[in-house]
Amino acid sequence: MLAGRRMPRVAAVLAGVLLALASPARSQTTDTVAAAVSAAQVAARSWLSLVDRGTYGESWDSAAAFFHKAVTKPAWEDALRKARTPFEPFGERNLVGAAYRTVLPRAPPGQYVVLEYRTVAGGGKKVVETVTPMKDADGRWRVAGYFIRPE
Repeated sequence: MLAGRRMPRVAAVLAGVLLALASPARSQTTDTVAAAVSAAQVAARSWLSLVDRGTYGESWDSAAAFFHKAVTKPAWEDALRKARTPFEPFGERNLVGAAYRTVLPRAPPGQYVVLEYRTVAGGGKKVVETVTPMKDADGRWRVAGYFIRPE
């Protein structure tokens, strides 16, 4: 999905998010987890609206600091264009899973929510989008990973 010199590293980070679905969150109250999931969903919807409008540079700008370290802005714009173009336009998006995590492979310890959406795309195609917001150092939830695959 991702182009440029950083492709293997970024692809590994994004693919690692999917592997994290098997690891349980530890020592978190139900209220804390629910609040994190809710805040992460708001951040993801806002970020996805940028991506859906084709403002890929703005999606990079609004992403987490970890995301910025993993991929350059030009590489992100190119990779996202290549990954999404075969499926556009994107339509109805339904959340099918949300998992709170404090540890993800190849990512620093922190608070993450792995969100999985089933999305209707152009020509009746269906895709699964995985969006992973994280709580950034300033306390705001921002997207740290995105992965798309045909259903």
